[in-house]
Amino acid sequence: MRIVYMGTPEFAVPPFHALLAAGHEIAAVFTQPDKPQGRKMLLTPPPVKTAAEEAGVTVYQPGSLKGPVQAERVASLAPDAIVVAAYGKILPRTILGIPKYGCVNLHPSLLPKYRGASPIQAAVLNGDAETGVTTMLMSEACDEGDILFQKPTPVGPDETTPELTERLSRLGAQLLVETLAALGGGSVSPKKQDASRATYVSLVSKKMSPVDWTRTAREIHNQVRALVPWPVASAQIAGLRLKLYRARPLEHTSGEAGLVVPDGDGFVVCCGCGTALEILEVQADGGKRMSGSDFLRGHPLRGKKME
Repeated sequence: MRIVYMGTPEFAVPPFHALLAAGHEIAAVFTQPDKPQGRKMLLTPPPVKTAAEEAGVTVYQPGSLKGPVQAERVASLAPDAIVVAAYGKILPRTILGIPKYGCVNLHPSLLPKYRGASPIQAAVLNGDAETGVTTMLMSEACDEGDILFQKPTPVGPDETTPELTERLSRLGAQLLVETLAALGGGSVSPKKQDASRATYVSLVSKKMSPVDWTRTAREIHNQVRALVPWPVASAQIAGLRLKLYRARPLEHTSGEAGLVVPDGDGFVVCCGCGTALEILEVQADGGKRMSGSDFLRGHPLRGKKME
């Protein structure tokens, strides 16, 4: 099948490779423009652009797909299907109607749950035991198109956003190959989403970082593993701002929420409902990431309160 592929971050790279390995012809890749990154703000290409160039595939990086220019460009490529994976831009009606088999989107949730921008973080943050990937036919509305296929997968109780993202990317790559084979063979029955069961998630932001120690240890643990690598859960203590990278919920304990309590060499904080959280990896502003126990040895925080 002749495909125009649209994707941007690392999540979209394994599906791109899987389509090539399955024998599909990728006529071109559309991805977002290069952006400055890092402390030196160096102009950096998206991972999908790098993968496409290594594979010898033509790359386009328009700032927008609106207007006749991009629609004409896509039409000139004569795709049988447009495949979209974490592209980050809206496809207008002028493009949606071009390919014979439609525009197929890979979404990292079991739709209609978690429509929107941050479904993987939402699954981790909410402590879901299961999530998955969905392929669907795109419509003009966000993530509301008819479902083609879905694959569920369990979420580990300590699995982080990066770990789950990598797994869902590989799972989605397999599902995309199966979906296109079924589309080409005419063996697909698209299923409308149940709008009454739909939930929506917005972009992750720094406003989600501060920890509320009156919540349970499990809830805070979910916050910590959901918000790596950015924006990272955070707390204040003794004039220090700490980023929390890894943690572990412990058995019930007594103590005021936020209080750092003695527990051998461990960095343990009391939480809501009589629970406690061991801080396994932490970073103070201007400092290096280190184990919670090493940080505690250099900072006598026991008996002080996290905020």
